[in-house]
Amino acid sequence: MSDYANDVLVSADWVDEHLDEFQSDDPDYRLLEVNNPTVTADSEYTAYEEGHAPGAVFLDWEEDFTDRTTRDILSKDSFEETMGAAGVSEDSTVVFYGGGRVPNWFALFAYWQFKYYGHEDVRVLNGGKDYWVANDYPLTDEEPDFPSQDYSARGPFESIRAYRQDVEQAVEGGLPMVDVRSPEEFSGEIIAPEGLQETAQRGGHIPGASNVPTATVLNDDGTFKTADELSELYADAGITEDQSVVTYCRVGERSSIAWFALVELLGFDDVQNYDGSWTEWGNIIRSPIEKGEAE
Repeated sequence: MSDYANDVLVSADWVDEHLDEFQSDDPDYRLLEVNNPTVTADSEYTAYEEGHAPGAVFLDWEEDFTDRTTRDILSKDSFEETMGAAGVSEDSTVVFYGGGRVPNWFALFAYWQFKYYGHEDVRVLNGGKDYWVANDYPLTDEEPDFPSQDYSARGPFESIRAYRQDVEQAVEGGLPMVDVRSPEEFSGEIIAPEGLQETAQRGGHIPGASNVPTATVLNDDGTFKTADELSELYADAGITEDQSVVTYCRVGERSSIAWFALVELLGFDDVQNYDGSWTEWGNIIRSPIEKGEAE
């Protein structure tokens, strides 16, 4: 994986070789499975309770990484409390994996939030849970109970997060935006993926956005495409590293995959994830939108 800008992807073999460390009460290594229990990829999906990598702690992306009252990501205090309760310290090597309609759909939202709060050593299992299960790596139904930690977060580091006013400026300035939703969502044909709540009152996309659906950055086995392939994919959409870029989706989780690909794998310097995404923009009175397919 040396062709990527940063060494943040780990293989299933690497995780398998470190299972003893992930199962230790010592917080040096922690393995986090981040999923939404109500969303499955297909009939082969394995829920955490039915089987997970030994030592993996389960976190629900909605319950554990969002404030559902304010419809925001976790506050710094809540982040510290949640991670400490999971047995994670600020010095832990944390590896994320998950499932969903796209491998690591929710895990990379957690990764982005860890970076927002300044966690140094965070990594991602390439291919996610689907790859782990499909290739017969070990599973267990035993749930670890690690000692809680006194977690102290840094930041937040706002340079990786976009707010409404940032998007308004991007629209006015003609800056590139990556809409990672499906072509049907981008065109306005549908507002949310099948089976998920329609959180906006309008369909369409933010003016000037390019449509690069999440799955296009992955191989058939759920692993990431090579750096050269990713560079070509984004360049074809008009996204190059000399620009400031905003990524978005419906609620900010899928777009964290594009943020990860651009920042961590390609080394882009200035990329912000708009976690308000279409849920916010599609509900703002008088905010401009566009409909129709990508050119």
